[in-house]
Amino acid sequence: MAMSEIPLKPIGREDVRKLESALLVMSLFDRETLEAMRDPTARLTWVDSLYTAAAALARERAGIPASRSAEELGVTEATIRRHLKGETKAGQLVARAYERLAREGFKVELPPELAGTSDCERQLGELREKLERVRKALDELRSSL
Repeated sequence: MAMSEIPLKPIGREDVRKLESALLVMSLFDRETLEAMRDPTARLTWVDSLYTAAAALARERAGIPASRSAEELGVTEATIRRHLKGETKAGQLVARAYERLAREGFKVELPPELAGTSDCERQLGELREKLERVRKALDELRSSL
């Protein structure tokens, strides 16, 4: 999704859906969220809480009252308000994702341990060094001919 496709102030259901999806994905891949979800028994509740917080914030940005959001999401109005006020960890993470979205656009960066980039980066570095040695050897051979 391009930044232009994710409205920070949604108008209509499709815009709300886009914003809540971006917030959910950005929040899910936040390092703090991933650490918290290491406990397999907490994963389902974390995902559910993050979705509710993301949906509540997207609806709030669209001007939808908390009472209607609660009804649409099947939770209490108090739950919606706690998420929006940052009284829940999910609400805090989603608010932080919204700030990042507004500042940097839609970006999801997997931590190296999940993306496998630490090992890949090491291997890439080794291959670049080998390539450089081969280039030098070729240059030496060319100059001696």
